[in-house]
Amino acid sequence: MVNDDMSSELINRSNSASADAKDDFLVGGGNMGDRTRSFDWSRTSLGPIAGWPASLKTAVSIVLGCQYPLLIWWGDELLHFYNDGYVPVLGQRHPQALGQPAPQVWSEAWPIVGPQVQAVMERGHSYFNEETLVTMTRNGYQEEVYMTFSFGPIRDHNGGVGGVFCACTEETQRVVDRRRLKTLRSLADRSFQVRTAAEACTIALDTLGDNAHDLPFVLLYLIDANGQRAELAGLSGLQRGSPAVPDAIDVSSPGALWPLRQVMETGQAIAVDGLSQRFGPLPGGPWPEPTERAMVLPIVQSGHNRVAGFLVTGISPRLPLDDAYRGFFDLIAGQVATTIASARGFEEERRRAEALAELDRAKTAFFSNVSHEFRTPLTLMLGPMEDGLSDRGQPLPPRQRERQELIHRNALRLLRLVNTLLDFSRIEAGRAQASFEPIDLSSYTTDLASTFRSAIESAKMQLVVDCPPLSQPVFVDRDMWEKIVLNLLSNAFKHTFTGSITLSLREVVGQVEIRVIDTGIGISADQIPRLFERFHRVQGAQARTHEGSGIGLALAHELVKLHGGSIQVESQIDRGSTFLVSIPLGSSHLPAEQTGTTRSRPSTAVGANAFVEEALSWLPEVAEAGHRSEIFPALTCEHFDRNVVDDQPDAEADQSVRILLADDNADMRRYVRGILNRRWTVDAVADGAAALEAARAHAPDLILSDVMMPKLDGFGLLRELRADPALRHTPVILLSARAGEEASIEGLKAGADDYLIKPFSAQELIARVAAHLGMARMRRESAQRERALSDAALATDRRAAQVLESINDGFCTLNSEWRYTFINPAAQRMAPILADALGKTLFDIFPEVRSTIVEDSLHRCVREQTSI
Repeated sequence: MVNDDMSSELINRSNSASADAKDDFLVGGGNMGDRTRSFDWSRTSLGPIAGWPASLKTAVSIVLGCQYPLLIWWGDELLHFYNDGYVPVLGQRHPQALGQPAPQVWSEAWPIVGPQVQAVMERGHSYFNEETLVTMTRNGYQEEVYMTFSFGPIRDHNGGVGGVFCACTEETQRVVDRRRLKTLRSLADRSFQVRTAAEACTIALDTLGDNAHDLPFVLLYLIDANGQRAELAGLSGLQRGSPAVPDAIDVSSPGALWPLRQVMETGQAIAVDGLSQRFGPLPGGPWPEPTERAMVLPIVQSGHNRVAGFLVTGISPRLPLDDAYRGFFDLIAGQVATTIASARGFEEERRRAEALAELDRAKTAFFSNVSHEFRTPLTLMLGPMEDGLSDRGQPLPPRQRERQELIHRNALRLLRLVNTLLDFSRIEAGRAQASFEPIDLSSYTTDLASTFRSAIESAKMQLVVDCPPLSQPVFVDRDMWEKIVLNLLSNAFKHTFTGSITLSLREVVGQVEIRVIDTGIGISADQIPRLFERFHRVQGAQARTHEGSGIGLALAHELVKLHGGSIQVESQIDRGSTFLVSIPLGSSHLPAEQTGTTRSRPSTAVGANAFVEEALSWLPEVAEAGHRSEIFPALTCEHFDRNVVDDQPDAEADQSVRILLADDNADMRRYVRGILNRRWTVDAVADGAAALEAARAHAPDLILSDVMMPKLDGFGLLRELRADPALRHTPVILLSARAGEEASIEGLKAGADDYLIKPFSAQELIARVAAHLGMARMRRESAQRERALSDAALATDRRAAQVLESINDGFCTLNSEWRYTFINPAAQRMAPILADALGKTLFDIFPEVRSTIVEDSLHRCVREQTSI
């Protein structure tokens, strides 16, 4: 019995071990391991787990023990095994898919994968599919899914194929993201091509229409200028006129077809459902299902946080509206807004450019017309003037001759400026007429440069002209070449104070090069690119004069271009500059119709003398002594300084009064000094720095200063004077060609006592100067009276001192109000009457302060006011 019991126990243990061993391969495997172990496989063709073939057990154990999405289809029915990693691929089909035939689980995808699975089972083939579109109904709707998967055979114990092993990865998000990124990139790239807002809308909609998978349809509405209506700017995927596509929508209406009002108020995108009920079936892009949802997004104007339009786009019927999809819509709306804003910005720039071009054309026409108009009166001025100056039979008196020469010099300067403006207007209008002819450029350039020798040597510098003969004549326009050479020499002389100016001419490899080299102040690197801009002047650059229009170099640059050449600059600060002009040899580069022809328009050249005369006026020592013109002999200053206004002696002259005059124009210095010298002593200097030095050496009674001067301008001089305690109260009158109320206010705010605008008359200048000298004298004497009255008050009582101080303040106020009464005779007659009335009133109120001192002060004030 014992032996039988032991035998039974051993048999039971063996059977139990066999039963436990039957599912040892299913140990672990997570959730799907539990489900596989608990599944009733006896109801399938496979039967209980114990009877499964070893190859299936091995394959299932591999699948369950791996976290990568894996599955097995086994047997003729292709029963479904899968692991935890494969669950998200199944979606709502999990867990029912376990143990079910694969054609039943993936019925919608079986037309794609079925043939490959059949080939695996029948012939043992393997397949790899990358990012393959597989339509799946796994979340209640047909879904766009992209899978990368492979099929391979599982061999049974007989060597045949018992099932299919599949490893897979869902690539839907990556494929969709790449597609959306392509749309955004294309939209950004094409935005650079737009030029108008309409074009921006068209390009944006064309680009969005290329991605019908994500954007089944797109509508673009822009708000009108009144902000009341959203007008259709374009569409994609729908037909204009369909129920979902109104041409305009009232943005204030809450019941509109699309909820634009809510989007505008909140500034947030809104999803709209039930499109088929609203508008009927709408296209679903590439899918047969209609689009049931749409997004309405605001287009926000960049930088203003204001809604400028709306983007209405369909939502794919085969994609979920998740955060990534919403983010894509937001990026599209932002890029469309940027594209439209860029186009509108370009349109605005184009309109501004057109307006500027129109202004430029108007300016060119104005310059052309006004230059022609100026030349006529200038001709009528210069002609008789030159006749009078050259008349030997009836020579002009010295004083009249000096005046005529002054007018002649400045009329020539004005003519040169007018001609330069006329040249510019012709060049800009494309009507510059040249007459290119072969000339001996070496000798012609030498002659032009030599005219500057007297001016350069007068400045104690050296002119070097190095122009050896060339191998052939050079085709140039004589008048234009003269302007090129003289403008370059004039510019070099203006900014060179010591050393030399060198002009050289060389023939270099099919070109002729002219170099103008100076040892002047140099040009900073940041200013060189703007050197040939019209009217550009280097601020703060040291020069012999601040006068000039800033167009000499610009004109030279344009004239060189008309010759088919180029002009370049090399410069170093404090070491000098080199201007290099290169002109091609021969005539093939020149217009044939302008080569060897005769000029039909009159020349605008004024000759070298005008340049030299102006250059000589920049030298104070030469200008003050009086230089000799090439055309008319000049007189010295002595005739001009005396009796400029009239020949009668001035009874009010006071040569003890000293006036300091600062102006960089020599003719202006001589003119103003000549006007004032008959009454007062005038010292003249050429710049603000010299004026400041002279004022500190010997304080003047009044300073007359030009605003634009080298070294130190008028405003800088004024600041220095007001900061100096010894010169703080010196009257300063600014002279300037800047007309207008703003210029006068600027000068007075800077601390000037008066601001006189050029041109001015001699009588006005004398009146202004006399008034300020008189007021300065009164201020000095009022201060003296104040000190005297204060001393008297200390000797009597404090009450008398207060009254006397009030009287003195009244005198000062009266003096201030009477600044210009001397000009009006009636006011002169009223002055003593008013003064007597003031004194009587004061003495009636304060009889205790009647004294000889007060009466004398009052009558003296009256006499001074009357004498002015």
